[in-house]
Amino acid sequence: MTHKQHPLGSGFTPASTADEVLAGIDLSGKNAVVTGGHVGLGLQVTRALARAGASVVVGSRHPERAAPALAGVARVEIARLDLLDPASIDAFATHWLASGRPLHILCNNAGIMAPAERTLDARGYEAQFATNHLGHFQLTLGLLPALRAARGARVVNTTSGATRISGIRWDDPHFATGYDGQLAYAQSKTANVLFAVDLDRRWAEDGIHGYAAHPGIVVGTRLGSSMPADQVRAMWQAVGLVDDAGRPVIDPGSGKKTPQQGAATLVFGATSPLLADIGGVYLRDNDISPLDDAHDPDAQGADLIRSQNAVPHSVDPRSARRLWELSERLITA
Repeated sequence: MTHKQHPLGSGFTPASTADEVLAGIDLSGKNAVVTGGHVGLGLQVTRALARAGASVVVGSRHPERAAPALAGVARVEIARLDLLDPASIDAFATHWLASGRPLHILCNNAGIMAPAERTLDARGYEAQFATNHLGHFQLTLGLLPALRAARGARVVNTTSGATRISGIRWDDPHFATGYDGQLAYAQSKTANVLFAVDLDRRWAEDGIHGYAAHPGIVVGTRLGSSMPADQVRAMWQAVGLVDDAGRPVIDPGSGKKTPQQGAATLVFGATSPLLADIGGVYLRDNDISPLDDAHDPDAQGADLIRSQNAVPHSVDPRSARRLWELSERLITA
């Protein structure tokens, strides 16, 4: 299988911040949507895009809770968006299309991670797959006319190094049997990559490129909010992400980043001129990731943190097509 996972030599480093990646890029007149753009990495992406001149709409389940975090940030609006509620997703897309605005940047960033108990949405779909992938899939398809109207748009899906431990469970994507929160999370993050791969194949001729961006390991986001706080802290401590006092350990070269450093790769995917003619790739450390030879289903803890490159099953075009077709069936069922 030929692949596009060849680093460009972007000139940035793992320690580069979102603002550094955006230096010299003027986004005036550009429109962006950032899901979960009021907390964690999403907040840093929102602020960085707005500082560069973009008008940003933040999708949030609870706009009233998002408002304080974004108070005073110019050119930012907040709209209700619940990725577990198909009607909410359709309403968001319908409202955007009615505005007549083209959409230049869509950051599918919101997500949940590894609830201890199997949780389902109203359709009976496993919540991580539904939130992290299917909700964003439905949103992106709903916004397609606005992406086309931009005459040059980018869709960036936030993924994770956890992709290496699981592909798609084609016969049981909703974990009706053998639920494992970490595996379900990994499946959803692999789906983020495969979605970007097939989106690019399908829509590149319309000027729309897709990317999956791995931000590194960022402590302090709300991604783990579905897990008990003491469990999250113990997990972080066990793999060296926080010290004995619970303070984040920052070491960008090994993937341990600040929120501003983590947001940089998402912003790189959304704006870098180096990617003007390249899409359907997995990004890390502000560049295209190299491809590791094989996935590692047993990777966990520190081993998982050390191994964050793309793996073959996450960028396989046949699996990407299969996931697209499955996702279409699931959101229309």
